[in-house]
Amino acid sequence: MLNSSTSSSGNNCSHSTVITTTVIPLLYCLIFLAGLSLNALAAWVFLYVSSTKSFIVYLKNIAVADLLMSLTFPFKILADSGIAPAELSLFVCRYSAVVFYMNMYIGITFFGFIGFDRYYKIVKPLFTSFVHTVNYSKVVSVIIWLLLMIMSFPNMILTNEITKDNYSTKCIGLKSELGRQWHKATTYICTGIFWIVFFLLIVFYTSISKKIYSSYKKFRRSSDMAKRKTSRNIFTIMFVFVICFVPYHLCRTPYTLSQTSSQFTCQSQKSLFYAKEFTLVLSAANVCLDPIIYFFLCLPFREKLYQKLHLKLKASSEVEISKSRRSNTLPESINIV
Repeated sequence: MLNSSTSSSGNNCSHSTVITTTVIPLLYCLIFLAGLSLNALAAWVFLYVSSTKSFIVYLKNIAVADLLMSLTFPFKILADSGIAPAELSLFVCRYSAVVFYMNMYIGITFFGFIGFDRYYKIVKPLFTSFVHTVNYSKVVSVIIWLLLMIMSFPNMILTNEITKDNYSTKCIGLKSELGRQWHKATTYICTGIFWIVFFLLIVFYTSISKKIYSSYKKFRRSSDMAKRKTSRNIFTIMFVFVICFVPYHLCRTPYTLSQTSSQFTCQSQKSLFYAKEFTLVLSAANVCLDPIIYFFLCLPFREKLYQKLHLKLKASSEVEISKSRRSNTLPESINIV
C-alpha cells in the first residue's frame, strides 16, 4: 500500500500515471463505501450474537479486522490521488498501510482457525479437546492480535528516514536499512502465513466435502438439502480466497524484491508495481465479501440480523434447519463456515 505517485527507491523510475492517481483511488472509494457500510452493520449485529461457539468468536475477530482495515482506505485514496498534502503520504507509509496489512493477515489467520474448527467438528465429531472451547478461542484470538501487532509495529518505528526532501519518495525510501530488512522479513512471513492457511483450507474443506458426501449416501433423503448447502458454503469460502488473495500473493514477493534489490530494470519495477496495486485492490475488496459470508454461512448472525431488521426467515429455511436438528444428520453442516 505504497505511495503510487512517485519513483522507486533509489532511482527516477516513475510509476505515476492516470491509473495510479485516478482509476485505483476510484476503485478504493467504491470499496470503502461498501466495505465500511457492510462491516459496520456486521459489527453491530455481532454485538448481539452470543459467543456460544468458537467459530463465532473467530468470525467476530474477522469483522473487527475488516472494519479497521476499511478505515485505512481514505488515507490511501487521498495520498495516491495527490489531492492531499505530501505529509499524508508519510502517515500512510508509517501508520495506515501497516494497519491495513496487519488486519488483512489477522483476517486470513482467523479463517484458517475457522477451517480447523469446522474440520474437527464435522470430520471428527467424537474428538473432544479444549481447543474447541470458547475460552480457548478467545485466548487464541488475543494471541493472534498480539503477534501480528508485535510483528507490524517495527514497520512503523523503522520508517524514520523522513525529511522534507523525501516527502515524495515511496515508502521503502523512508525506511532505515534495518527497516528495509524488517519489511522484507515480515513480507515473507505474511506471505508464508497466507499460503499455509490456503493449503490447510484446501485440506480441511476437501475432507469435509468427503464426509458430507459419505453421509449423503447413507442418509440421502434427510441430508440432501444439507449437502447442497454445505457444498455451496465451501465453494464460497474458497472462491473468496482464490479471487481476493491468491493473485496478490503471487506477485507480492517479486514486488518486494524489486523494492529492495537493484537487479530489476525500470520496466520490471513498473510491471510489478502495477500488478501489486491491482491485485491489492482485489485483496481490499475482501472487506465487502466477508459480511456476505457471515450472512449466508452463519445462522446465528442471520437470525439476529433478521430480528434487528424486524424481518422473518424464510419458512423453507426454518423447515430445513428443523429437519436437520431432528434427524441429527450433519448437525454442523448448516454452519459450515
